[in-house]
Amino acid sequence: MGLALAAALVPIAYLVSVSLMTQGQVSAGLLVPSSPAWGNWAAAFTETGLPRAVLNSVVASLGGAALTLAFALPAAWAMARHRTGGRTLAGLVLSPWLLPPIVAIVPLFTLLRVLGLNNTLAGLTLVYALTNTAVAIWLLEGFVRRLPVELDEAAQLDGAGEWRVLVSVVTPLLTPALVAVGVIVAVLNYNEFLFATFLTQGPDAQTVPVILSLMLGERVQDFGKIAAASLMGVVPVFAAAVFLQRWLVAGLTAGSLK
Repeated sequence: MGLALAAALVPIAYLVSVSLMTQGQVSAGLLVPSSPAWGNWAAAFTETGLPRAVLNSVVASLGGAALTLAFALPAAWAMARHRTGGRTLAGLVLSPWLLPPIVAIVPLFTLLRVLGLNNTLAGLTLVYALTNTAVAIWLLEGFVRRLPVELDEAAQLDGAGEWRVLVSVVTPLLTPALVAVGVIVAVLNYNEFLFATFLTQGPDAQTVPVILSLMLGERVQDFGKIAAASLMGVVPVFAAAVFLQRWLVAGLTAGSLK
């Protein structure tokens, strides 16, 4: 337990230390700054476009996760309850997600251009939603299978249709699972780099990973400012983990029960 905690905290602690170093101190290989350079944080906040990038990342990740769940839940329910596609459909749906993402760049770029969504936050959000639908279906199917089918039958005896059963019976019972899968998908979206790089060319749509990569592309790399920007960029992820921890643990625990 102690080793796992150290493995998780030591890199973050060193990143905090680097964020308070001058370029000379970083080059000297110091572990702790001799005098904190708080200007790195101010420069990262005001000179890099990071606040807008964080907002873009949050909007794209949350919007993409919400759309993914909206697409994945009916599919997972149909596969689990009605045996749609037999036993092989889940694997077939997931298989394209395992391919290298670079193979989808040109088709997605062309599709967004046709839709007029190229270089827009809405287009990137749509791409994120479609990209992770397969893994969300795969995860949610296991949760749906653990719900007693008698609940569906009881609702149908009371006159509920298929859509009403899904919305009024299945969805409330799957709330912890939906939160758990939504958090996983949102984190995948937030950290995604390849699609964001190729499909966004301006600050109005660029996300945190793209902004950080552009900082690394400068001739003189200010590692202190980059470290400060990186720490600011991970704040939403840590905040989500803290506030949603109870639902995330409940959802993952429910998924592990047989």
